[in-house]
Amino acid sequence: MGGVTVLLAGDFQQTLPVVPRGTRADEVKAYVKLSHLWPSVTKLSLTTNMRVHLRGDVTAGQFSDLWLKIRNDDFPELDYNIILPTELGTIVSTVEELINIIYPNINNNHDKLAEWLCERAILTPKTNKYMKYF
Repeated sequence: MGGVTVLLAGDFQQTLPVVPRGTRADEVKAYVKLSHLWPSVTKLSLTTNMRVHLRGDVTAGQFSDLWLKIRNDDFPELDYNIILPTELGTIVSTVEELINIIYPNINNNHDKLAEWLCERAILTPKTNKYMKYF
């Protein structure tokens, strides 16, 4: 019936889809894995992070391996918490300190290349809460 091949690409272990002005229930309803068609889907898993592989970035490869272990429940946990290696990140106590680490000396570097800025990002669940810092 139908015979239509459809390719769905993405990481279904990440956050739910964004539904503009939708409720949490609307987001869950939009989630493809809850579809009645999901059991009929042939699932293929990629095992090599090609971005990391092609760039040859050892640190990114270590992060990628760690992330896969966490996602696949193959990482040790204690009381439903995981302990990340300290070398994985930097602990800061203020938003200003975080900004200074991500964008060092930004006030005096107005001529930074767009590429330099694009390589840096601060992700937050509620961006508008932190806009006062920019």
